[in-house]
Amino acid sequence: MAGPQFFTPRSVRPSRPRRRFTLEQANRSLPLVKRIVADIVRVHTDATKLQQKMERGSKRDLPAMQSLLEQAMHRLEDYVDELSEVGCELKDYQVGLIDFTGRHKGRDVCLCWRLGEERISHWHELDAGFAGRQPVSTLQETE
Repeated sequence: MAGPQFFTPRSVRPSRPRRRFTLEQANRSLPLVKRIVADIVRVHTDATKLQQKMERGSKRDLPAMQSLLEQAMHRLEDYVDELSEVGCELKDYQVGLIDFTGRHKGRDVCLCWRLGEERISHWHELDAGFAGRQPVSTLQETE
């Protein structure tokens, strides 16, 4: 992922156990997930731009920009916590990549979605990541 990188917040609340989703359940949650992820991507982009300004800006403007950056980081943490409450996991702040835990042939897998996709159309093994995505037509949710 090209582009500037900055510290990405971790959840300040204890993490919840992962929820398992069927493909249908995960797709039904997408209207809410889409809104949260769009907010995450937007605030992350704004925070990255602000950090770049801080690196180039004058020391006089630094305290005000630092305060704005801290506010953005708190908003990001809140959005990520909200996403965790749904039961899915944010994998990438820049493109809005999300994994839902699902099942394939009796084992846990990731139902993979990213901002801009209408529905979940791919899944991958837990250790395969985005590069290992397979079409959901190959998913066998029954054991």
